[in-house]
Amino acid sequence: QVHLVESGGGLVQPGGSLRLSCATSGFTFSNYPMTWVRQAPGKPLEWVSTINTSTGNTHYADSVKGRFTIAVDNAKNTLYLQMNSLKSEDTAVYYCARDVAGASRGQGTQVTVSS
Repeated sequence: QVHLVESGGGLVQPGGSLRLSCATSGFTFSNYPMTWVRQAPGKPLEWVSTINTSTGNTHYADSVKGRFTIAVDNAKNTLYLQMNSLKSEDTAVYYCARDVAGASRGQGTQVTVSS
């Protein structure tokens, strides 16, 4: 059974940092383009970043490029998202997914950026 469990969200002030983690099981981690997506209140699901777990190639939405870093630990089947210089518009529920569209995703972790 496929499991994706996000953690690391919370409340942070603008300019602050958070590191999200996604522990996975039930599938061959290295076969999938592991992805972070997010959904702000009243808005559709938004793609944030994807990493090719085999090559390490990364891709980022323009809105987070230069501030967020996606990474994997293939030995632990875990996906990470380091988020720096956070802005209020980054407030959302963040999900990890094993597809770029975010269809197969976990339950999410709330990130709130507010002073």
